[in-house]
Amino acid sequence: MAPVGGTAVQDHVALAEIELCGELIIAASAASGERLSMESIDQVLRVGEENGE
Repeated sequence: MAPVGGTAVQDHVALAEIELCGELIIAASAASGERLSMESIDQVLRVGEENGE
């Protein structure tokens, strides 16, 4: 049974983190080299982009 009240924000953050992890896994599996470069990781995680883009 799910706890009552106060979990909506935590669930929203957890879902966002899970989505980003999934995107990293997909990018890593599609990469031609052994590792993703820091630039590739930043691109997948949309580092430096404004919110809402």
